[in-house]
Amino acid sequence: MCGRFTLQTSLNTLGEHFLFEIPADISLAPKYNIAPTHTIATLLWHQGKRHYGRMHWGLIPRWAKDSSIAGKMINARSETIREKSSFREAFKRQRCLILADGYYEWPPDKSSKQPVYIHHHAHQPFAFAGLWEIWTPPQATEETPCWWTATIITTDANEITSNLHHRMPVILGSESYDAWLDPTTKDLEALHGLVVNPPNQNQMSEFEMTVVSTRVNSVRNDDAQCIEPDSTQQELF
Repeated sequence: MCGRFTLQTSLNTLGEHFLFEIPADISLAPKYNIAPTHTIATLLWHQGKRHYGRMHWGLIPRWAKDSSIAGKMINARSETIREKSSFREAFKRQRCLILADGYYEWPPDKSSKQPVYIHHHAHQPFAFAGLWEIWTPPQATEETPCWWTATIITTDANEITSNLHHRMPVILGSESYDAWLDPTTKDLEALHGLVVNPPNQNQMSEFEMTVVSTRVNSVRNDDAQCIEPDSTQQELF
């Protein structure tokens, strides 16, 4: 699964890396402990190109009566997104990229609360495959007429991360970005293959795992100390 992640990369660097135009008057503070219901950075397809946007993490289907379901919809299993009513229509034409530069997992030992940070060895950004929805609250106002919400798609863990959790977020390769984002892409079978068996799933040689501070365990902590290596616990790997 994916329940916490980071995005400390600057907006300018993200624009250069993912090839999108940076919106005017938009800023992006570094985030070291992004948690469910937080605002996340995403890319959509708009007028034939990648478009930067901000969404709530936790998909709310358009038919939902209230927002309480969001906390249960932070992840979507790749194997069932074509059948589940919450994701079926979004998969057809409402796909997004969720920008990140690392994510956290915890060892399966229930007594352990020591987080492990999974990231590119050079801390380069990457993109999770996601789905998005627009939800209109029953008490919508002019200030908040609707919510843009998103979920991260997960698949079976690869051999590198399976000792931490049996699931992992789908990390798409750059060659798949446009096909995934474009709502007019017709070959849904091929798109589904990208997330059920990601081509680069077992090719994470450029990624590494670092045991980090337990500060991550509290969502109130959101600073660079969250990703500092815990030298007393590195023997976990």
